[in-house]
Amino acid sequence: MIAVQFQSVKEPVVRDTRDTWQLREDLRKEQEIQLRLIREIRSNELKLAQYENKREQSKEQVLKETLDELKEEAGLTEVKGPGVIILIEPAVEEALLGNAPGDVSPDLLKRLVNELNMHDAEQISIDGHRIINTTVIRDINGETKIDGHAVSSLPIEVRAAAEDMQSAQKLYNQMQVSKSAEEFFVENLRVTILKPKENIVIPAYQDTIRVKNMEPAEEKGGSS
Repeated sequence: MIAVQFQSVKEPVVRDTRDTWQLREDLRKEQEIQLRLIREIRSNELKLAQYENKREQSKEQVLKETLDELKEEAGLTEVKGPGVIILIEPAVEEALLGNAPGDVSPDLLKRLVNELNMHDAEQISIDGHRIINTTVIRDINGETKIDGHAVSSLPIEVRAAAEDMQSAQKLYNQMQVSKSAEEFFVENLRVTILKPKENIVIPAYQDTIRVKNMEPAEEKGGSS
């Protein structure tokens, strides 16, 4: 009988030779690292939330600013700034001769508005009524009306705002030799341009803006 002898090789059992204090210290350090990571994650999450909130607020602010700009351009807001005031009055010379002043016709006002626009007036009001792109000045039953509002009796005040005082001074100088002023004088009316002021008020447009014949814009380009 052949006997085969196997020699068992026993590997030594590896034991953690660290004492209890060392184990606790290592565990504490691991917990600190874990807590620090949790704090960093929460901090980053908070920063992301704040960023998203600021971005939404920024969108709202940009939208509000854009809306305010559009309202200002449309004449829906009161404007304060440098500009000139023009008075339309009866011509004293003609009154002394017994000539009655003529009516302030729509054509005279239109020419005055056109001339002010030509000389870079940014906003205009006549007799307290804001002039905008859709304003209609016309004769209704023998009475001059601005967007349906009757122009009051003389004197009539016209206000024109400019970008800055330099522009207001330029507007004043150009209106001093105004051709439309001569046309008013033909109707026994005098146009007086007052010196530029740093702060005149142009009232907001008060009526409802009606836009006709508008169609939705067609989207150009193919869809992706």
